[in-house]
Amino acid sequence: MYAALWRLLPGPWWVRLLIVLIVLAAVLYALFFHVFPWLSPYILPEEVDLA
Repeated sequence: MYAALWRLLPGPWWVRLLIVLIVLAAVLYALFFHVFPWLSPYILPEEVDLA
C-alpha cells in the first residue's frame, strides 16, 4: 500500500519525501491543536487505566 502511494506522488524522491513530511506535519498539527482539545472533555483521567 505504501509503495503504491509513493508511486502516485509526483517528482523525484526528494520531492516525494518533502510532500510526505509536509502532509505528516499537517496531520500532527490538526491532531494536537484541533482533535485532541475537542476530545479532551470526553476523556476523564479517572477512566484511564495505567496498569
